[in-house]
Amino acid sequence: MYRVLSINPGSTSTKVALYEDESPVFVEIIRHSADEIAQYKRIVDQYEFRRDVILRVLEEKGVDLKSLHAVVGRGGALPPVASGVYRINDRMLEDLRQPKREHVSNLGAFIAREIAERAGVPAFIVDPVSVDEFEPIARISGLPEIERKSLSHALNLKATARKAAKVLGKPYEELNLVVVHMGGGISVSPHRKGRMIDVNQALDGTGPFSPERAGGLPIGDLLRLAYSGQYTYEQLYRRLVGGGGLVAHLGTNDAREVERRIAEGDEHARLVYEAMAYQIAKEIGAMATVLKGEVDAIVLTGGLAHSEMLTGWVRERVEWIAPVLIFPGEDEMEAMTMGALRVLRGEEQAKEYV
Repeated sequence: MYRVLSINPGSTSTKVALYEDESPVFVEIIRHSADEIAQYKRIVDQYEFRRDVILRVLEEKGVDLKSLHAVVGRGGALPPVASGVYRINDRMLEDLRQPKREHVSNLGAFIAREIAERAGVPAFIVDPVSVDEFEPIARISGLPEIERKSLSHALNLKATARKAAKVLGKPYEELNLVVVHMGGGISVSPHRKGRMIDVNQALDGTGPFSPERAGGLPIGDLLRLAYSGQYTYEQLYRRLVGGGGLVAHLGTNDAREVERRIAEGDEHARLVYEAMAYQIAKEIGAMATVLKGEVDAIVLTGGLAHSEMLTGWVRERVEWIAPVLIFPGEDEMEAMTMGALRVLRGEEQAKEYV
């Protein structure tokens, strides 16, 4: 029996799980308010805070680090890489320490490596956010200086696509799907025959606004705001990533709080929340065109998929395209654990990050 610790820093939460083979011993979700996160200037500055949260959970659960066989962290915003399981090495941490894009998942490798060293076991990441299966046509933007990049919730998109394939009774490699991860950030991706051939850049690029990200914005208005003298680069970036979306409009990144306000008659909260669903649906429609309308299913997943209000609004706009399957929550902890188990069992060779 293998004991694997999985660590997943998310934009609004820190998740930690202990598995014995495929069976979870526990899965703990520690939620963080927007104010709690806002005190850190850079994401990397959250390292000790997030690490200590995890160590407290392990202490409370009575977990002996020496009983572990591996620690796996969520993969970060590395340069484009192939799908797979990677050993966490010094080169990887060096690239994550000064990334081209800050992403909270960058912390996963640092925390996993430290805890693994204390336990004397290997540390891995699985399918980081920079997994790239784009075709050449998907990379072209309206400026040759700017290339569209694959940066998404790849781990959960891939894991949920395989779960949907089981429901549909066909191999993932034979299906066309539009898969939507809805959490602190929102990724909408067309999958053609087992490959994630496009996705909106969910961190600081295009697509729907989310609980705390601004999503795609009118370029001219954004340029005028950037040169207005109101913001430094860092201040404006934090407004777009971390302070955008529901946080900007409603002062909270918690969809449950938004739904509570709606239930109490807050029409502005309803308008903003429905607008987020509207933008998600528009992006699904756009990605259906990538598959030329040949879509076997639309798959909704992530923490926001628990919201029947939100998924209902999305469904009514897109179910004419294809059947809608909903898998609330995330498969990321299980997916990371399964990757580590494949390596521990000799079923897959861990890749070396170079």
